[in-house]
Amino acid sequence: MLRIRLTPYSENPAWTWSGACFSTLDQHSRLTPVDHPMVEHLAATDGRRTLLMVRERVADRPACSPGVRHVTRAEYDQARDAAAGWPTDFVLVETEPDQPVRVTAGSARTTPLYLATDGTSLVGSWDMADLREHITGINPKEAARLLIYRPRYSTDTLFKGVHRLTERAVAHFGGALWISYPEPALHRTPRRLAPDADVVGAFMATMDAALDRRPWAESTTLFHLTGGFDSGTVATRAAERYPGLFPTATLLIGGPGRKQQIRRRAEMRRRVRFADPDLVIDAMEYPPLAPGCRWGAGDVVSPTEDPLHHPFTVMARAVAQAGARTVVTGLGGDEMVALTQDEEPHEGPGNIGDALILPWVGPRAREVLESADDGIAPPARVNSMTLLSLETTAPILLREGLWPVHPFADPAMVELGEQLPFAWRELKQVQRRRLASLGMSEDVVHPVERESFAEVVEHALTSHAPDLFARMLADGSPLFEDGLVDPDGLRSAVEDLTTGAYSEERDGKILEVLSLHMSAEAFLGR
Repeated sequence: MLRIRLTPYSENPAWTWSGACFSTLDQHSRLTPVDHPMVEHLAATDGRRTLLMVRERVADRPACSPGVRHVTRAEYDQARDAAAGWPTDFVLVETEPDQPVRVTAGSARTTPLYLATDGTSLVGSWDMADLREHITGINPKEAARLLIYRPRYSTDTLFKGVHRLTERAVAHFGGALWISYPEPALHRTPRRLAPDADVVGAFMATMDAALDRRPWAESTTLFHLTGGFDSGTVATRAAERYPGLFPTATLLIGGPGRKQQIRRRAEMRRRVRFADPDLVIDAMEYPPLAPGCRWGAGDVVSPTEDPLHHPFTVMARAVAQAGARTVVTGLGGDEMVALTQDEEPHEGPGNIGDALILPWVGPRAREVLESADDGIAPPARVNSMTLLSLETTAPILLREGLWPVHPFADPAMVELGEQLPFAWRELKQVQRRRLASLGMSEDVVHPVERESFAEVVEHALTSHAPDLFARMLADGSPLFEDGLVDPDGLRSAVEDLTTGAYSEERDGKILEVLSLHMSAEAFLGR
């Protein structure tokens, strides 16, 4: 959403707008917003304090004038209070002479903001690669979490010296960086339905409101239509409201679910009227680690970006070339209707016991996993796994000039999902019943085959990964040096890959080793 360099205690801290960025008259501080129609920015000063805000636009309001407004102290206080309640994604920067600068993130996060410091200035960006020079090493706790697929939403990133600004958190910088977490967000519990409750109607009305919060209904908006329940529910509803306006795109999977995905998408596009083109990128032709993949080429790619980075990048580029500016997805649908621990006890992703099973997890990683949950952010309005998922997606889209919209991650949708009874959340019954109400077939409403990227990952690991692993084992890795990956255990696992006896449960997670290795090498300049 923005890039910043903030230097407190500047000699001339007055801010101006250049037409491309905000900067102080002494040029020691700068704020550059993403240039996109869905993003606006504004600034106000009472002569001493200055407030700068970059935010996702809301509907039915003209875009703000970006020039710095001069207001009274009372007007400034009023503007500050109003800014904190903005309903969509935002970042708020506050400066004052002789005081630390403050950076606050909103609760409806769509884009990440990573922060670092050189002791004089606070720097930040939505692209972690911009902060490469501030990295001092690998954060073992975060590396261990990622190696066993146990991500945690916190200020930690893979690298020492780079921090994530989590939702509602405030970063304070006056020479040293301190990030304060907010109070835990309050959540709802499942409720008993009234006899005449229209659950599907409430579901669709809430989804409409989540979409309509933003000026999204444009011909430059495209829907990510995978054929699954979540993106299918969102996209078909939008096409029902605006027939013939929206094109679609997807990544085509491999394996037994491939033909089913093709059929389900085709039926959805027939049942309600979408626009052309329908962009279908075959992920089996562009798997992770294939020639052309930025990771494989040694580019500086954030480790928080999805290991399926390459096919998503190819799709995002095709979407942008087709003229789209905004992409609407179904991300967050899983968590919106997730079952509670009481309803279905589970340990969640990345059981710490996996460290004992995965042979490549090194001794340092095993050690720090004992405190894997230390320092995590408090409960957010939106599920933390959803927030991490959105963070993996945004940079890929922003690089191509695309803005992401995720209706299922809207706080109102999350609140509705929390209140739905078990029977409406189990196996995504509310999404299934919505699709059935459109007259969709059993193939769409109750698909037989699993649709996932498991076969794409298998293809990447068996076709392209062995040479990369061989190079890693021969040349070494920062992960070996820090005791995070055991080279002997990794060598044994790689040998299993090359025998032709691939096991998804055993071998699939090894892709994370390569993604972390290649990110670490690129960021650390190895």
